[in-house]
Amino acid sequence: MRQLKRNKKKKSLLFKLSIFLVILISSTLCFGFYQYKKGIQLSEKNTNRQTIKFNSTRVPNKTNILLLGEDARKKGGSSRTDSIMILQYNNKHETKLVSIMRDSYVSIPGYEKHKINAAFSFGGVELLRQTIQQNFGIEIEYYAIIDFKGFEEMIDEIAPNGITINVEKPMESHIGVSLQPGVQQLTGKELLGYARFRHDAKGDFDRVIRQQKVLDAIKSQVLTIKGIASFPKTLGVMQPYIQTNMSTMELLKIGSDFIVKGKDKDVETLRIPVDGAFTPKKYEKAGEVLELDAEKNKEVLQIFLK
Repeated sequence: MRQLKRNKKKKSLLFKLSIFLVILISSTLCFGFYQYKKGIQLSEKNTNRQTIKFNSTRVPNKTNILLLGEDARKKGGSSRTDSIMILQYNNKHETKLVSIMRDSYVSIPGYEKHKINAAFSFGGVELLRQTIQQNFGIEIEYYAIIDFKGFEEMIDEIAPNGITINVEKPMESHIGVSLQPGVQQLTGKELLGYARFRHDAKGDFDRVIRQQKVLDAIKSQVLTIKGIASFPKTLGVMQPYIQTNMSTMELLKIGSDFIVKGKDKDVETLRIPVDGAFTPKKYEKAGEVLELDAEKNKEVLQIFLK
């Protein structure tokens, strides 16, 4: 008799616990969706942007995303990519970031050899994807493009007090802001200027380092306790500023998995071309370029993103 009562109490407890878990999960999902929609409403931007279909092959156990910074300020002219990166997140919850220097001299399908950022001007993000696949053998499934103005507004939305950056030298030439050395909180416009600065001894080489540093700082901002709690809202705020072929559910899945399992792991970085595998040259039609050792750069990149 006592055993029967114990079994009834146990079943009653399990039933109540199950009901509690269902309510908790439902409430969490509802709150997350509310936060996401609130983020979109706060941005007050037009989200009706064209989505480009990628004719790529899905790579098992990893996600490769082409990240592009777009300079679309010149009305009536073709936009160009100011930064080209490949972001990979794999089933080991590792994050890898590759920066491809825009002056890399490569073969562009349907065109002669040119700087890699010309592929975007010639045929958009799909031609750029094809160019990367042809020259480096890397399949890319997704893309995300953000223009300069969108970047500024996005940063000001997700970090009203600014993003913490250690500015290593005075910067003001051709970036629209004046920055002084030291650790400081940078607004969206200042952070963009910092990432774009190239007028020093190493030019684009140092700029690539700064761009990777900026992405790492943004990651740190988003992954604070406050940032994690407001992740759905942050995603909603970001969405109008980004043109991508990733669905909302795909963004939520990758973002949530990264927050839960990959947030404590450092981002591994690589620059293409790698040291010792390029030669600076100048051509009449393309200007100053980086002539690549094609096989060496391809080998290093494939090993890094294996």
